[in-house]
Amino acid sequence: MSRVVVLMPAFNEADMIGDTVKASFDMPGVDEIVVIDDGSEDNTAEVAREAGAKVVQMEENSGKGAALNRGIAETDGEIYLMIDADLGKTASETYRLLEPILADQADMSIAVMRAPKGHKGGFGFVMKLSQWAVRKYGGNAVTTPLSGQRAFRRRLIEVIGGFEQGFGVETAMTIDALRNGYRIVEVPLPLTHRVSGRNLRGFMHRGHQFWDILKAVWRRRRKPRARR
Repeated sequence: MSRVVVLMPAFNEADMIGDTVKASFDMPGVDEIVVIDDGSEDNTAEVAREAGAKVVQMEENSGKGAALNRGIAETDGEIYLMIDADLGKTASETYRLLEPILADQADMSIAVMRAPKGHKGGFGFVMKLSQWAVRKYGGNAVTTPLSGQRAFRRRLIEVIGGFEQGFGVETAMTIDALRNGYRIVEVPLPLTHRVSGRNLRGFMHRGHQFWDILKAVWRRRRKPRARR
């Protein structure tokens, strides 16, 4: 059996990470749960350890991509399940992302998530940019290229050269995987997580996200297709 490792980057998630880690232990076939504490200012690391996770601590807040690269470097998984730290009890549903990978029906699976009922979420311009970029530079359409809930083999990450820095992680990963001929499937899952609202903080978050994605896409506009 392939060794399956859960990678959970986290920054100031002490209020949710305990439930997320505990729910992850309910998933069949998972060998290890690793939380990468990205320089949190609260007790995220302590809560994660108490819940049973292995914790890798970054010296300072370096962003999601850097945290994930560190997680890959410090683990020996063959298959990885990448999930957000704020999924809470619904994290156990992400085991379904592993099924197409284990069955060799896909090289990467992506969760299709919906905003909570009654929540309008963001304005959609970040998602539209990501969808356009994946279609133009990856050559295929993906419904939710911003989803951070994914399963994939270690080899895929090695071939595409690791994770992009900043908030461009998911978009860049999707483009790079498609350029290398990897098969991607999307899996609808009943997950809940923290959603950026229509307020100043939410707008600033989406602005930062938009800029990071734009930079990641710009770097890939002439990047040749890599070889597997």
